[in-house]
Order: sequence, then structure tokens, then C-alpha cells
Amino acid sequence: MDIIAKIRQIIEPAATDKGFEIVRLLFQGDDANRTLQIMVEKIDRTGMQIDDCEKLSKTFSALLDVEDPITSRYMLEVTSPGIDRPLVRLDDYERFKGYEAKLETLTPIEGRKRFRGKIVGTREDNVVFLFEEKEMQIPFSQVSKAKLVLTDELVAQFLKKHQA
Repeated sequence: MDIIAKIRQIIEPAATDKGFEIVRLLFQGDDANRTLQIMVEKIDRTGMQIDDCEKLSKTFSALLDVEDPITSRYMLEVTSPGIDRPLVRLDDYERFKGYEAKLETLTPIEGRKRFRGKIVGTREDNVVFLFEEKEMQIPFSQVSKAKLVLTDELVAQFLKKHQA
């Protein structure tokens, strides 16, 4: 089991018990300056507060101290996905269909690896993406990185949702 899977196994039950789900786990930096970023959001999709991140950070820190899966020094960072969030699960593309996104693939598709366009949704294990007025199906297994683009429409929807 790789280190990310081990960390997820340790912290996910506590996150779920507190009403949160893990969006992404990511190690950044080199051995001398490593950061473990744990991105979380509320299961009910209501807005995250700084206090939420602080409480989860304390919980995750205690669990990781006891289990000790990471042998080198690291900083722990617990964050929310933010408005221009990464798209890391296939169902993220259904949840955010209609919004603009940037997407990068592992290997070229039709001669390119970077795309920017509207999310149409999913079909089977493919991301359906409107790129230059052409609908493309990109295998989810080929997506290396994707995130929403910060647009006026996205900000307006975010504010409307979180003011309710």
C-alpha cells in the first residue's frame, strides 16, 4: 500500500464521522520541506470555515502521530477545495457540468495535452468536455490534472449557494 493510501485509511473514518469527506491528499515539496496537503469538504456541501480546517488538522495530526506512517519531517496543511477547486473524481464532472475547466492529460489527445472548455458531464468512464465548440470524450484515466476556472458565473453560483 502506498503512503497516500495508508494516510487515507488512517484519517478518512475520522473525517467522515465529523461530516467531511477527503477531496485530495497530496505531498508537495522535497524531503527537506515536505507538506502533506489534505483537502476536505463537508459531506452536505455547505461552506467550509477556518474553524473546520483547524479542528480537522488537530484530529488528523493526532491520528498521524499515533500511527506514524510518514517517516520524514513534514508540515500538515488542511484546506478546503476553494472556488476554483480541483476535479479529482469522475463524479466531480457531473457535479460541476456547465462550468469552465482546465484539464491536462497524461498523453496527447488529438495532438494536445491541455484543454480549456465547458464540462458537459460524463459517459461511462469518460469526461465529456466542450473544447473549441467540439464535444470531446476524454478517458478519466488519462486526466492528470483538472480544475475549475474562476469565472464570474462560478463566483456568483458559489456566493448564492453559501449565502443561503
